[in-house]
Amino acid sequence: MKTTRRAIFRPVLASLVVVATDPLRALAQGRRITFVLVNDIYLMSEQVLADGKARGGFARLAAVVKAERAKGTATGNRVIFAHAGDTISPSIMSGFDRGAHIVALTNLVKPDIFTPGNHEFDFGKNVFFQRMGEAKFPLFAANLRHADGKPLPGFVDRTILTHDGVRIGLTGAAFDDSARASNPEDLKFSPSVATLKSQADALRAEGADFVVGVAHVTRAQAMEIAATQAVDLLLTGHTHDLFAWFDGCNAIVESNYDANYVTAIDVDIDVSEKNGKRTVTWWPNFRVIDTATVTPDPDMLAAVGVYERDLTREMDVPLGTTAVELDSRNATVRTREAAIGNVIADAMRDLTGAEVAIVNGGGIRAGKVYPPGTAITRRDVLAEMPFGNRTVMLEVPGRDLRAALENGLGVLPQGGGRFPQVSGLTIEADMRKPAGSRIVSIKAGGVPLDDARVYRVSTNDFMARGGDGYVQFRNARRLLRDDDSPILANEVMVYIRKIGTLKTGVEGRIVVK
Repeated sequence: MKTTRRAIFRPVLASLVVVATDPLRALAQGRRITFVLVNDIYLMSEQVLADGKARGGFARLAAVVKAERAKGTATGNRVIFAHAGDTISPSIMSGFDRGAHIVALTNLVKPDIFTPGNHEFDFGKNVFFQRMGEAKFPLFAANLRHADGKPLPGFVDRTILTHDGVRIGLTGAAFDDSARASNPEDLKFSPSVATLKSQADALRAEGADFVVGVAHVTRAQAMEIAATQAVDLLLTGHTHDLFAWFDGCNAIVESNYDANYVTAIDVDIDVSEKNGKRTVTWWPNFRVIDTATVTPDPDMLAAVGVYERDLTREMDVPLGTTAVELDSRNATVRTREAAIGNVIADAMRDLTGAEVAIVNGGGIRAGKVYPPGTAITRRDVLAEMPFGNRTVMLEVPGRDLRAALENGLGVLPQGGGRFPQVSGLTIEADMRKPAGSRIVSIKAGGVPLDDARVYRVSTNDFMARGGDGYVQFRNARRLLRDDDSPILANEVMVYIRKIGTLKTGVEGRIVVK
């Protein structure tokens, strides 16, 4: 099928249905294959979004998939449910069970093809293999291999399905930048664009009439794949937006995230054969399903409820014990170095390997005092960090880091949410000097701060966006995209559990005279 007609759109409205049609073209009676796509689904339960409507979660996703499959059975059309990756992390529950509940719930809805995103590797290679070993659905990753080049057990590169005489080629690619974005250890990733082209070419040679790629890729990579014209339909994850693109020759789709929206693509395919040569004509109809309009599937809702109850019980499980007093009251965390601020900043630096970590005192919220000997639970950590912030790694020149810290001390002696709780830094400041020039000395790692040097700085995504006046961070180079970064509260939980006994008190990291 070749045409110069271009139909490009980015649907963003609820209950939007877009149908691509060509009045100059009439398909012969052919076959319809419906592809249903989900990607980047981390949360097991629905969430109430800004318009006050509940969307997403596995129960609403299951309702959509069951309805599409039932419709396919009734009409004789084939339904292929694709999952484009990113699911076993991050979420609060995944911080406890390393994604086991996500795989168990996904088994209940059972995709026909799944390809890993970067978050499948957040807990390391061994946990990835464990979770994938629990999967009861087909796994595809043509670009993913062991360090020695051998294929991964349970994964395939490609396959051909036949429906009513039409041969549908399927292939998949994992996120090829996972080594930077996550922790796959020594697993090897080939470039997604080149891999999908070679796999599509192989599928054509093996007799595929219509080729579908399922891939966790950036939008730029998706457009590169489309430019090769090797893959007819590309189903993607990673970007988190609601996106459909069709140029009359190739199509690309992504379904937002957390199953807030689920995209169905009805592809009408006509295949004719003459003198041993097959001619394929196809045309897509795009349907965007707003899951706010869907009644949650009761069986999946019950399964999710079991895990929600487990999550509630897990909230009160002790992570460790504090040997020092931890004080999260505003008068402490917003005016001076606080032991609890040190713990949080140390956890951020320990997670990322950053040289420096900074968290705003206003992000510590419970307003409690934990006496020595107190058991710290997950509920305590979530009470202290209720915003769902993520831990972001930035590259910041020393001069900008100095200016950011001046901002943090700028409202003293009044308390302010911008006050910095730090790790890897020692700061001396003189309050007699005017705001903006109060810092007398800064050391990073025990060495005087170098204004010209670039430092790896860990902070939360609120501050990275310039929140609390940290405008110097706004344009800093991010080493990981904000929505791919780990949940801060999860990382503090992991850190406390690893340390066991919290002994870090007030150490003179910030001395104000």
